[in-house]
Amino acid sequence: MTALNPAPPAQKGGLGNEEALLSVAGLNAWYGAAHILHDVGLEVRRGEVVALMGRNGAGKSTTLKAIMGLVQARRGTIRFMGHALESRQPYEIARLGLGYVPEDRRVFTELTVKENLATGRQHPRSWPDGSAAPNWTEAAVFELFPNLAGMQHRAAGAMSGGEQQMLTVARTLMGNPYMLLLDEPSEGVAPLIVEQMAEMILTLKARGASILLSEQNIYFAALVSDRAYVLEKGAIRHSGPMSEVAGNEEVRRSYLAL
Repeated sequence: MTALNPAPPAQKGGLGNEEALLSVAGLNAWYGAAHILHDVGLEVRRGEVVALMGRNGAGKSTTLKAIMGLVQARRGTIRFMGHALESRQPYEIARLGLGYVPEDRRVFTELTVKENLATGRQHPRSWPDGSAAPNWTEAAVFELFPNLAGMQHRAAGAMSGGEQQMLTVARTLMGNPYMLLLDEPSEGVAPLIVEQMAEMILTLKARGASILLSEQNIYFAALVSDRAYVLEKGAIRHSGPMSEVAGNEEVRRSYLAL
């Protein structure tokens, strides 16, 4: 993975240089009586890759699920491209152009690769300024994930965990999202797949996509991310440029070390 180039600076535009594509403020979330998130605030601009970092149980996955409407007991302000998400259902949020790739993959195991991709297909989108947003076709995702191109007619249940992870990302891209929420893409997959995931994220960034990345592997995050937020016990403890977070020994020791 060390051969990969670091992510270039974030490219802003479309919604205005200072306006966030995704803006979260005062986000609280509960599972039953357990209060998991405590006033989480973050933002992601167009063309940015932002890492949400922390140990297992810090609240990273819950933050993504709460943004996507998958946690019903939540309170706070969530804005995506000017739309309020707090009262919307997950399918409504997806239709607005926010894609979600869960950690547990959730492919349709009885369907082939091509059939899985077809379930995610949506019409091409444009940015508010009228410029074309990234448009993903089968050919484009097969170019991004060459491994999938050779198994188009294979049932997803017969694929390895890393291949299923690729398929989940590819299926989400078929919805032509403006932004992706990626939950632990490097977790539990082979080193070669991790490298391909990093290359994929950099390619998406180069094509203008924005990504909020849940990740505890600081080396992976440092390769692809512009900025980072560090979570601990459901609260943001630190934020800043990825290079600063990766180089801050106190932050790494206090919030990221196993």
